Amino acid sequence: MNAPQPVQQDQRQFISGNEAVAQAARDAGCSVASAYPGTPSTEILEFIAAYPEIYTEWSINEKVSLEVAIGASLAGSRALCAMKHVGVNVASDALMTQTLIGAVGGLVLVVADDVGLSSSQNEQDSRYWGRFAHLPVLEPADAQEAYEMTRLAFGLSEQYDVPVMVRLTTRICHVKGVVVCSQPDIYQHKNFTKDPARYVMVPGNAKKRIPLMMERDQQLSQVSEEHPLNRIESGSDTEIGFVTSGAAYFHVKETYPDAPVFKLGLSHPAPIEAIRDFAASVNRLVVVEEVEPLLETELRAAGISLYGKDILPRIGELSPQVLTPCIDKLLGKNSDEKLISTAELFPRPPTLCVACPHLGIYYCLSHIKNTIIAGDIGCYTLGAGHPWNALDTTISMGASLSVAQGIDKGRSEADQNKNVLAVIGDSTFMHMGMQGLLDITYNKGNVTVLLLDNRAVGMTGGQNAPSSGLNIHGEATLQVDFRKLCEALGVKPERIHEVNPYELPTLFKALREEVKIKEPSVIITNQPCVLTERYSKLPPLKVDEDRCTGCSNCLDVGCPAILVSRKETVIKPNGREKELSFVNIDTAACTGCNLCTNTCAPDAIVPAFNVGNINAVEVK
Repeated sequence: MNAPQPVQQDQRQFISGNEAVAQAARDAGCSVASAYPGTPSTEILEFIAAYPEIYTEWSINEKVSLEVAIGASLAGSRALCAMKHVGVNVASDALMTQTLIGAVGGLVLVVADDVGLSSSQNEQDSRYWGRFAHLPVLEPADAQEAYEMTRLAFGLSEQYDVPVMVRLTTRICHVKGVVVCSQPDIYQHKNFTKDPARYVMVPGNAKKRIPLMMERDQQLSQVSEEHPLNRIESGSDTEIGFVTSGAAYFHVKETYPDAPVFKLGLSHPAPIEAIRDFAASVNRLVVVEEVEPLLETELRAAGISLYGKDILPRIGELSPQVLTPCIDKLLGKNSDEKLISTAELFPRPPTLCVACPHLGIYYCLSHIKNTIIAGDIGCYTLGAGHPWNALDTTISMGASLSVAQGIDKGRSEADQNKNVLAVIGDSTFMHMGMQGLLDITYNKGNVTVLLLDNRAVGMTGGQNAPSSGLNIHGEATLQVDFRKLCEALGVKPERIHEVNPYELPTLFKALREEVKIKEPSVIITNQPCVLTERYSKLPPLKVDEDRCTGCSNCLDVGCPAILVSRKETVIKPNGREKELSFVNIDTAACTGCNLCTNTCAPDAIVPAFNVGNINAVEVK
């Protein structure tokens, strides 16, 4: 990623919402920024890391990330922590207590909600945390507002002694827009002041902070009623008026440009009385919010008549194609069928990359019989799909080991003869999986753990992690020794195996033998993510058409570089039909990893060019 250049006042930039947040952190005088990678928030810290005046780190998980930012705030620095929506679940323990303590230096939590589930296991609405944790919530609608509101959040945090949440969504994170930056702040760094009654949250101290938090809530509620971030945009057609926030604001404006709109920027605490006055100025009031009926419920409780999720969907973005038929039905109009119809698109299911080290793993797992396989969150979640169909569960980050332990202990008599295996990646293991392995060994579980070490946070773009031995700036640092770590967590040394996932016979043998062992065991795969510089390509392969028998065994590897060129139907000696799939290899995509050659009985996969030996993937 290219390093951002210093920006002068009023200079116009064409940047994404994530980059705008990074620019705002710098211009606000932020000193410390931390995060754990997670789409759609990942690029925020990557952009901030390019500013040498800001300390940045990939933390081991979101809880640690927030706690680093908390410590920096208490030390007097302005601090920012970024994560995706599900990361707040991990960080919530620290968050719920910090709202009682407050902030010294501005403390900003930027949360990116994945509305529409582009790359997440749920569509959680982070605005709930504002209510639950008593936090003000700012909701930008585009990149310019992401810049402005992030800067404002630091001052708001210090003024009202509270962490502030900036809630983005996928569209705001990734869509670019014109952003004009203003003069950077000159922040006077404070010092750490000992204050155990405030900072040491034992019950006696915490009880005394609760009335202060309630008083702050009242102050912020009054502020919200007149804050310029909450504004009314008049319209000529008062038949219907909208209350909305975030990206949904632009969807509303595009669809109904003549309608009055109450736009929320400081969405929590909600300006209830100002919205009540606005509701009186229109015939029908519609609350357009992504995704939960959160504000709608609060307004109904305040006695304001409105429409909301009774006419709008509770899932996905509320785009013009979604809004139009819903609102037109309310108004008694016929929708434009061309607008609301969706074109049939050729299905393109997600798959692993060409030569991904996980391909051989799932090829083997798909051939391991009588085994229940608990999966986890990462690239390897794709193992649940075609052609492997090799995962039975996927719940949350780090859950595979704990779920496998529960399956082992809770299985029925009929399942007693089945093997239990957990699949987890290196970054996920360090994020939240180590505790699960300790639980397995401590409680004498019978689980085989397949630890996929590709030395990167692969699914979010190959970011560095302790497994890579490099920090966010590419500087050499600690590299975790997973063998020693697993042994320290209670796995016997003889039950820990390290294998090359491109060597299918060795991998398959290790899996077949270890799942039969009636005690905890760990198989560590040790090849890097193909999208990182740690991976070295070898000469590509091709298919010798004269040798190919159409058996299609190589297709079971699932490599996207292997393509079906033609199909034939033959009659077997028993009279049954059999379909043969003849293949070729996209040599431009092939990296020569040699996985497919392991599956080819007629030796039809050969070097594409006249080169020497082709061995397993080399590692730099």
